Amino acid sequence: MPRTHLDVSRRNFLMSTGIIGLAATGLWLPGKAMADTPKKGGNFILGLKGGESTDTLDPALNTGNASSYALFAFGDYLLEQGPDGSLLPSLAESWEASDDNKRWHFKIRQGVEFHNGKPLTASDVAKTLQRHSSEKTKSGALGAMRGIQEIREEGDGVTLVLTTPDADLPYLMLDYHLVIQPDGGMENPANGIGTGPYRLVQEEPGVRYRFEKFDRHWNKDVGHFDSHEIVVINDDTARVAAMQAGQVHAIDKVPPRVAKLVGNAPGVKVSVTESPGHYVFVMHTDTPPFDNQNLRLALKYAINRQEMVDKILNGFGEVGNDTPINQSYLYFDNSLPQRAFSIEKAADYYKKSGHDGSPIVLRVSDAAFTGAVDAAQLFQQTANAAGIPLEVKREPADGYWSEVWNKQPFCASYWGGRPTQDQMWSVGYLSTADWNDTHFRNKDFDALLLQARAETDAAKRTELFGKMARIVWEEGGLINPMFNQFIDGYADTVAGWVSYPGHAMLRGYIAKLTWFA
Repeated sequence: MPRTHLDVSRRNFLMSTGIIGLAATGLWLPGKAMADTPKKGGNFILGLKGGESTDTLDPALNTGNASSYALFAFGDYLLEQGPDGSLLPSLAESWEASDDNKRWHFKIRQGVEFHNGKPLTASDVAKTLQRHSSEKTKSGALGAMRGIQEIREEGDGVTLVLTTPDADLPYLMLDYHLVIQPDGGMENPANGIGTGPYRLVQEEPGVRYRFEKFDRHWNKDVGHFDSHEIVVINDDTARVAAMQAGQVHAIDKVPPRVAKLVGNAPGVKVSVTESPGHYVFVMHTDTPPFDNQNLRLALKYAINRQEMVDKILNGFGEVGNDTPINQSYLYFDNSLPQRAFSIEKAADYYKKSGHDGSPIVLRVSDAAFTGAVDAAQLFQQTANAAGIPLEVKREPADGYWSEVWNKQPFCASYWGGRPTQDQMWSVGYLSTADWNDTHFRNKDFDALLLQARAETDAAKRTELFGKMARIVWEEGGLINPMFNQFIDGYADTVAGWVSYPGHAMLRGYIAKLTWFA
């Protein structure tokens, strides 16, 4: 018999914690927000860090923080996610799998209209997914989509046929790149046309995005504002000041060092949520001198993770362990030992590496993550104490994600995590993934990923993911000193705020779900 909505293991997990909840349409809101009647009207202004002049609204190529929130404003996805982690219908009314999890069918909602007046069809959905899974694409979702062998229109929807079984396939559809576009975005993918609750009216990359309410949106329960703006404010002090002055209604990435003070300010609230997000330094394992495993291990032992959490995150986070996975993920294997800071081991591995003593350049910018420059300087101090000639080069914020990240062999980076381990590993560590920012390529790892994807037994899946984590821990180019908590600030006039554990700004749904009190 086909299974619908949630894969069995995930369903059992949610039921065991007593937090499963589904809605027939739209997004599920718990508690008080369910009882409140949203008010309509007003112009909602969101102040965000992470915008550059090179940002694009092509969902496939989108890497910017501010521009990604624009995708949520003008776009809809096949599925949405509730605050409890459950999958919810969106442009797909329902979904079901074959018994072997190799064939998934998504029934497409009828009566949905794009902002250009074109009705949504199964063809638009199929072409969107095909564009992101084509071998020629540069989509950031490609790593997650590679296991799809065939995408075809069928009956009332779209069918995906997989090369190997995948019990978590619907969760891959949550990837923020997979905005459904007219004709799949084949002709003009950056035009900002979608089916979302807000219609794009102005685009200034790195500066601002403006939207108007799309009155013909299929879901009348979301998108309560008459208009919506996203304003890029990269400077932390300026962003906090803008919220305190009432110039914006919400901001992301409140600096940890001032979070408590901001929360005590009149008219302002602060929301802190646990997260799989991680502040990292990444080495290209195929580029000298980082193709030397002993040198990589030297740098991993030379970083003081607890100091980073204390001084960079002000305690709003937890120590990392050189993998992208923490306990917030299902099937987390806690048997991997914590790598401890050790000047002695760092010096020993550096000596074994045979490095010639030339400067090892780490490129950073606070555009990568709040406090990245300070974190790099702390890293430099401890590495130098181990005899490692680490040199910090500060890069301009504008262009960092297009000119430094994934191009320079050693730099600061940031990952917000993904809904499942499979997706996180597939997007960032699979040998063929375009966003493999450590250039990590390991055949054993790839084989384990495919095996874990097909496994439905929870214990065996945990074991497989654990083996993958150990390979990356030992051989990879990831230095993960810390997992951050998400710290958002918002005005007390903003109603409908719901915490999404593992995500900032209501998982990007902030303009869809909130309203003015």
